[in-house]
Amino acid sequence: MSLLGGINDPRDLDALSPAQLETLAGEIRAFLIAEVSKTGGHLGPNLGVVETTIAIHKVFDSPRDAIVFDTGHQSYVHKLLTGRQDFSGLRQKGGLAGYPQRSESPHDVVESSHASSSLSWADGISRAFEMTGQNDRHVVAVVGDGALTGGMTWEALNNISDDNSRNLVIIVNDNGRSYAPTIGGMARYLNTVRTKKGYHDLHQSSRKLFDRLGAPARALYRGARGGLHGFLSRVTNNSSLYANLDIKYLGPVDGHDLGAMIEALQQAKQYGAPVIVHAITEKGRGYQPALTDVADQFHAVGQIDPETGEPISAPSGAPSWTGVFADEMVRQAEQDETIVGITAAMLRPTGLHKFAERFPTRVFDVGIAEQHAVTSAAGLAFGGLHPVVALYATFVNRAFDQVLMDVGLHQAGVTFVLDRAGVTGPDGASHHGMWDLAILQVVPRIRLSAPRDAERLREELAEAVRVTDAPTVVRFPKGNVGPDIPAIRRTVDGVDVLREDAQKDVLIVAVGPMAELSLEVAELLEAQGIGSTVVDPRWVVPVPWSIIELSDAHRIVVTIEDGVRVGGIGTRIRQDLREAGVDTAVTELGLPDEFLEHASRSEILQRVGLTPEQIAEDLVAQVRGNKIPIARPLSDAGHAAAYPSLKNSDTDTLHRLVR
Repeated sequence: MSLLGGINDPRDLDALSPAQLETLAGEIRAFLIAEVSKTGGHLGPNLGVVETTIAIHKVFDSPRDAIVFDTGHQSYVHKLLTGRQDFSGLRQKGGLAGYPQRSESPHDVVESSHASSSLSWADGISRAFEMTGQNDRHVVAVVGDGALTGGMTWEALNNISDDNSRNLVIIVNDNGRSYAPTIGGMARYLNTVRTKKGYHDLHQSSRKLFDRLGAPARALYRGARGGLHGFLSRVTNNSSLYANLDIKYLGPVDGHDLGAMIEALQQAKQYGAPVIVHAITEKGRGYQPALTDVADQFHAVGQIDPETGEPISAPSGAPSWTGVFADEMVRQAEQDETIVGITAAMLRPTGLHKFAERFPTRVFDVGIAEQHAVTSAAGLAFGGLHPVVALYATFVNRAFDQVLMDVGLHQAGVTFVLDRAGVTGPDGASHHGMWDLAILQVVPRIRLSAPRDAERLREELAEAVRVTDAPTVVRFPKGNVGPDIPAIRRTVDGVDVLREDAQKDVLIVAVGPMAELSLEVAELLEAQGIGSTVVDPRWVVPVPWSIIELSDAHRIVVTIEDGVRVGGIGTRIRQDLREAGVDTAVTELGLPDEFLEHASRSEILQRVGLTPEQIAEDLVAQVRGNKIPIARPLSDAGHAAAYPSLKNSDTDTLHRLVR
């Protein structure tokens, strides 16, 4: 029987000798390569924290001691050591989550996979333990060097250093990368540490160097552009930037030397005050295909051949949404030298890498710092440039105040490109990009677009970067783009009519990628003798006037979006219809206001009722029971009086673009 098979609880590690722990580490790496290659998942990060995670569970007593992982994508080893060794359904419906999840185990504390929050969690938990007399409990926060580029980390450290009586251990997993190589002042500092002769000697014999350090070395916390450079130790001998902070520092320690890591954590545990353990690790450790992957060292993979690391499934002939954006961004920048790109540690995942290759001086990767990215973009716009801020939709939530007050209030011409919008699938609750439409539409003068296909993505990006007096948004889902969906006509204000039956029963307003589903709904309605019109607004906020007119000519309006239904585009259309004096019934279809589980996109949409069959069945029942008469068309003369919320200044630019 393997050693791993005998681990059902972290305390099972107590019976293993140092040699057996080394054997266990090898078994875990082999398990991860074999199992994650079948399902896909975060392989590289977990291969890099095998020894570190074993050392944590050897020294600390989870769940009594709280272990907090920053982002949590590196928690697979933690799951294995806490009794969760069935990886057959990893990131699939009913299987293990790809991140910590409280419903799975009492050993999981923080579920959110948004970076840079772990130290704030650790600060709060350790304060609570201290205030409630639980002084024998420890808090361990595992944070990557990439996450240390986030501002929340420094806010937390400022408060942690204010109270040195708590049992708090911060393990910095320093592999020089988040998704891609860590950038900024922190990266330069850590590169210096790694290339010093002292570190080279440590890497060759980390235990010997650790023994020379003796008791925990006094360290002054240092800051340099929001990175680990913040810490002064006797090893690095750099001058102090923030000498007023006093957090004990151990390291650097070879994060793959089990003995050294265990000893470092034992000393940190016994110290009785906040301690930083600086562990140098290697992402993708022990798996050559990951180590030779220059892009991201197998940060996240699909199904792969475990021997070669090559994808198993043949690549689809259809381009990805990200790929279409990447190419169009370069094309737009070739035509307009004021366009610059900004991202937050996700140059390749958001598609800006092609732009960076073509225009290396016009792209800024600010690290995991979305708030800074957005306000910096406002400054770039003030200086005469047009910034395109490329983020995952779920991460724009982190910078809403900056979108509202720095970009929106100042009428800055900034374009936000939100990748992975809507239901993203296997990464679970904190990665679904389902809140952007509801959150962002409250920003005055903002203009939101949702392309339905590749051609519309190109069109709407081109239109967005020509708006200079307000924020614009282009949002699209994860995955491959389907075939282009042609319009039978386009209204003067840019609404595409995709289908138009003579019988005006139902107006279906399709938001972006829901257009294909909407056309399928129309086909099912036709089979029941119900006529429909299907439209794609292209720009969903502000609501185009032609949507108001078309709504007035139909018995029922149904909006279909892949964002949260509460406060979504359907709600906005309902409100604008009432303001215009149009009383057509509106059915708002979208995602429920709940945290959606990890499953495939199709499985989730089916569960929440967003399938053609379910929608058509409900609409048939509504139409056949609906006694509301068709309203008379609203005259153009009544436009301004009945619909004051749409000021000419808000729509003129878009009208000009589509004429």
